[in-house]
Amino acid sequence: MGPAGRKRTGLLVTVAVYGVLVVLGAVEGLIGSFQYGNMAGSVPVAAIAADAVILVTCLLAGWAVRSVSGALAPAAGWILASFVLSMPVSNGSVIITDTTAGKWYLYGGTLSTVIGVALSFGLLARARPR
Repeated sequence: MGPAGRKRTGLLVTVAVYGVLVVLGAVEGLIGSFQYGNMAGSVPVAAIAADAVILVTCLLAGWAVRSVSGALAPAAGWILASFVLSMPVSNGSVIITDTTAGKWYLYGGTLSTVIGVALSFGLLARARPR
């Protein structure tokens, strides 16, 4: 295989990796959107756990890809899935409700994605040789 073939293969692998990371974030958002209300008492444990999972996913994806865009890919998938599922439909039903758990899930998850991307940026900038 010549240099052009290796370049094309490398591009396909890169696109596939980022695609998988976006889908991973979307799947986490989909699962979290239906499970955020599982509570133990008055604390929204499942919502907080889902927020922690997307934070860790963003950090690990950024570390694995060695790029901030690696952290941004699952964050984008999560935000897309979660916010689409939080919108009401024409018949009036909504999946993520305006409850304490819903707010913790949606706002906490959004904050977790921002923190994950920012920490990835900081850690990767620090790790690069000068």
